[in-house]
Amino acid sequence: MPIMSAPKLMKWWTHDEADHRMKQIMKYGFPGLDDLRLYSDFVLSYDRRNRVAHWVCEHLQVDSIHPNRGRRGRNPYQPDLSVPSNFRSELTDYRRSGFDRGHLAAAGNHHLQQNHCEDTFFLTNIAPQIGQGFNRGAWNNLERYVRSLVHHFGSVFVCTGPLYKPKQRSGGKLSVEYEMIGLNMIAVPTHFFKVIIVESKVHLGKPYMEGYVMPNASIPDGLPLRSFLCDIREIEHYAGLKFFDGLRRSALFGSNYPSESQVFREFG
Repeated sequence: MPIMSAPKLMKWWTHDEADHRMKQIMKYGFPGLDDLRLYSDFVLSYDRRNRVAHWVCEHLQVDSIHPNRGRRGRNPYQPDLSVPSNFRSELTDYRRSGFDRGHLAAAGNHHLQQNHCEDTFFLTNIAPQIGQGFNRGAWNNLERYVRSLVHHFGSVFVCTGPLYKPKQRSGGKLSVEYEMIGLNMIAVPTHFFKVIIVESKVHLGKPYMEGYVMPNASIPDGLPLRSFLCDIREIEHYAGLKFFDGLRRSALFGSNYPSESQVFREFG
């Protein structure tokens, strides 16, 4: 898969090195192929119309989430200047918007090297999120749950992105409505998803797959994460993506749990 685009700090990579890193992260296939962008420790597909990523994919291992390695630093958010200016989100778009700058690839997932953590603060990896009760609540709990899977199993692939789900209007018709912020009109997703593959520790064991969808809203404390489990096919339907297409679904177990999770029984 050719490298379509990358931020300037990737200029020290040779094409072969970048291609190898892309293949490591995207081991199980690409959800979509629009405006692919390789960063030092994750890959994303950028939505130029909405100024938010279509999806962000990560491969997490125990070293990636070690808390004593790369750190956030002070106010590191920055626009990705490799995105054409007429499609780029800017810091001013979020100012006084009422929304948090919410990570898709979580900063806490990328501590192996300092630049890995810093890359997560490019605005291409950021989306407008409700702060209290979501970005600083349920969404953070979901990110922590993913890291608990990494500690337990050692190798986890995760794909994260926005959804713009329709609502039913009077008369039974459906419509999609979402807010936009800033002069660049950044779309505010109605929901966010995470689709996770956990690799088995058993030789030739099947990977485990599960997905979550959360509304971009203040979610009450104490609501269990398992209540946000979602059929993978439903997420694909709304996102227009195909997750981990490099695997036959028959090669997975637990790929569609509407209400219960085998992994959650171990970690819940």
